[in-house]
Amino acid sequence: MGLRHAVLASLLEGDAAGYELSKRFDVSVANFWSATPQQLYRELERLESEGFVEGRVVEQQRRPNKRVFSLTPAGRAELRDFIAQPTRPGAMRDDLLVKLQAAGPDDLPAVRKAVEVRLHQAREKLAFYDHLHDGLLDGRTEAAHVAAAERIGPYLTLLGGRLYEQANIHWCESVLAVLDERSPVPEGD
Repeated sequence: MGLRHAVLASLLEGDAAGYELSKRFDVSVANFWSATPQQLYRELERLESEGFVEGRVVEQQRRPNKRVFSLTPAGRAELRDFIAQPTRPGAMRDDLLVKLQAAGPDDLPAVRKAVEVRLHQAREKLAFYDHLHDGLLDGRTEAAHVAAAERIGPYLTLLGGRLYEQANIHWCESVLAVLDERSPVPEGD
């Protein structure tokens, strides 16, 4: 998958200026695909030149005018074609795993610190996803949301993100337990 399909999928939520798309990306698509605002702006330009999105200038009072992008029928067709293509298996690329693979006995304190940082990040991300989940359900039960949601994709990707972070937390805790067996943390740390 390229950034193009993630941008097109994000525009299914509605028209957006580049800044709005960047913010939308941070709370939805970034669960599974990351990009900088500069990458998003460049991709919007490419998608517009290919006819997959259409930009229009919106005049604003007391602020500079902004360009708002919307998905075109060709963009929707591109997404449908992408959805119909076979999916390639994902590959894990994680520098923490490389560090663990390479760590010797003298490296265990540094490895421990890196795993503790990852654990903290995973807990924060899970809390953020839980907050998004509560907002998405908006007081409904999971079953009621699943039955009534016009688009189920945002729920399913959020489910994947939550399960990923839960697994990440479990893995970090397991790694720390193994490290404790190998080299217990001195009292007072």
